[in-house]
Order: sequence, then C-alpha cells, then structure tokens
Amino acid sequence: MGVKTKLSVMMFLQFFIWGAWYTTVAVYMTQQGMGTLTHWPYTVNPIAAIAAPFFLGLIADRYFATEKVLGVLHLLGAALMFSVPQATGTPSVFILLLLLYNLCYMPTLGLSNSLAFHHIQDQEKQFPMIRVFGTIGWIVAGLFISFVLGRMVPGAPAEQTALPLYTAATASAVLGLFSFTLPHTPPRAAGQKVSIRSIIGLDALAQVGSRPFYVFIGASLLLCIPLAAYYNFTQIFLTDAGVKNIAATQTLGQVSEVLFMLLMPFFFVRLGVKKMLMVGMGAWVLRYLLFSLAAPSAVFWMIVIGILLHGVCYDFFFVTGQIYVDKKSTPGVRGQAQGFLVLVTYGVGMLIGAQIAGNVYNRFLAGAPKLTLDQWASFWLLPAGFAAGVLVLFALLFRSERSTAGAGAPAP
Repeated sequence: MGVKTKLSVMMFLQFFIWGAWYTTVAVYMTQQGMGTLTHWPYTVNPIAAIAAPFFLGLIADRYFATEKVLGVLHLLGAALMFSVPQATGTPSVFILLLLLYNLCYMPTLGLSNSLAFHHIQDQEKQFPMIRVFGTIGWIVAGLFISFVLGRMVPGAPAEQTALPLYTAATASAVLGLFSFTLPHTPPRAAGQKVSIRSIIGLDALAQVGSRPFYVFIGASLLLCIPLAAYYNFTQIFLTDAGVKNIAATQTLGQVSEVLFMLLMPFFFVRLGVKKMLMVGMGAWVLRYLLFSLAAPSAVFWMIVIGILLHGVCYDFFFVTGQIYVDKKSTPGVRGQAQGFLVLVTYGVGMLIGAQIAGNVYNRFLAGAPKLTLDQWASFWLLPAGFAAGVLVLFALLFRSERSTAGAGAPAP
C-alpha cells in the first residue's frame, strides 16, 4: 500500500469515527432517559478541543513519533467508547467517559494532519485530495448507521441504539492498529523551546493583530455560540419531526460541503473575504429560519434545504476564516494563528454555545419527554436571531484590508 493510499485510509477512518457517534449520541441519550443532558457530549468535545493544543505542544510534538501517539490514542479511545454504553444507568459516568474519550480523540485531528503534511511534497495540491477522504468517511458513517445497522435492529432506528457508539469504538480500534503501519514521522518540535503563549497563539495574535482581525475573531467566537445548537439538536429535531434515517439525512450536509469546497475559489475571487464571511453567517440564519418554518408541519423539503446549506455555512465561514488567517500570518506564526482560531471557535465558542443551547432546550422541555413541533419552531428562532445579530455587527465593524479583500484564495 502506497503512502498516499495509507494517508487517505487514515483520513477516512479518522472522520468515520467522529461521524458515527457525533450525529447520533443525543438521540441515543434521549432514548435512554437522558434527554435533559444531551448538550453534555457537545460540551466535553470543545473542552477537549481546548486541551488538545497543550497535549500536542508540550508532549506529542516534542517527544514521540506521530504515528505511535496516533495509534495509542485511538486504541485508548476505542476502550473508552466501548465502555460508554455500559454507563447509561449512571449519567455522570456516561458523560465522564465521553470526556475522557474526547481527550483522546481531539488531539488526533491535529496529529493526522501533521502526519499527512510531513509525507507530501505539494501541500496545496495534494492535501485536499487526501483530506476529502475524511469527509467521505463521515458520509459513509451516516449511511452505514441508517442503512446497514438499521436493518440489524427491527422495529427501532439504529440511531436510538448503542450500535453507533460500538461502530465508532470498533473503527477507532482499527485505526489505532493501522496507525502503527503509517510511515515514520518524527516529533516535529523535538529539542525546540515551547511556551504556553505560543501554544494558545498569543505570540501570533501580537504579530497579526489589527482592528479588522479582532473584529473577525470576536465575530467568529460569537457566531459559534448559536452554531452549537445545530450539532446538538438537529438529530433530536429530525426524530421529533418523524424523519427516517436520521444519520443518513444529516450526511447531505457533508455532500454539500464537498461541492461548495470545489466552488470556493470561484466565489472567493468575486466576493472577497468580507462578503464570503457574511454569506456564511447569513446561511446559518437562513438554515435556522428554515428549520423554524418547517417545524409546525414537519415540512421535509425545508428541513433538507436547511441541512444542504451546510456547504455554505461551513465552507464560506470556517474555511474562509482559515484562509483569512493564513493570509494575515507570516510563515513563522501561521500554525499558531490557525491554532488560536480553532481554540476560539471549536473550543470556547462551541463550549459556551453548547451550554446555552442545552439550558434553553431544557427550559422549553419543562419536564416533558420531548418538544412539540410548535415549540421547535420557537426554539430555532433563537439561534437564528443571535446569528443575525452577529452578522449585522460584523457587517458594520469589519473593514477588509487591501492585503486580503478580494484576494484570490488558494484552492481549498
């Protein structure tokens, strides 16, 4: 098996694992009587995202070969995920195990990227062709759960069972063993000095900081607060709306993501940074409005359009943001700057958002087993309004700089 093939298999399994449990665990928890706690998996995940750079910067990147760290973390994650369904009778233990699992999994995202970058020559051209297998892995996971596991559980959707968790655990064990066959990758920061400031990106912030950059960072953090509601509650909403094949339906978003990733260079040249980011923010507002309008009568086509907007929501906001940060950064601080963006968005923003969304959902729930469709309509209006407010603030305060506005983007 060639190096590129191995890297592609690694990416496929890396995101197959995440997609297998992340889009179904709230449905499973609701079925197990933990409906008021479904926001906790989406809270411990960003906590792990915040902790990951410290593990990578202080330990993994300095002392151990990347492929070995990747293998050990995935094997530990497999053991933890196999244990998660056994703790449904004790919610605190259930959530603790998910926290420990995420502390193992989240560092592997950075490790798998750095391993791939180390073994390719042309990063801009070769890495997207490898990374796309990650998105394919997420899609295949959803299809596998709905259409393969679904046939193994007569009378109940597979998403309501522990099978997706066991699927993620099995795939994690496979990737853990497979990692030891990956090409040797020495620790990239061996012998180098490291500081907490550099790990969290403060050195990069001091170098690339400007008023537009601070506005962008603030808007990114604020927008991730309403975004957290999508990842947590779409799967529960689909269940209450009577949608079948919940995991497979959500993969339509990843299909859209691949399409818009290919179209991004075309739009970037014509719109520039500010308009691209505004389109991404506006897509989140539209998505939530569609969910709200669809909810009372469970209008399936409107829900599907809301999910299909994921390509615009993700690529035009997150990927454009990564390109903006890349263009603002010098080579010496580029990695730190990207790490700081991840810390602010996937870490702090999603953490705050998961807690707010969970508490709002529980207030709507008020002791009932589930929300009515009319309540869902009201629920989705809240993140729509929050995202719209962020969009307006960003439009008023952000001023594109000549070095980034309208600049052509590298092919994602």
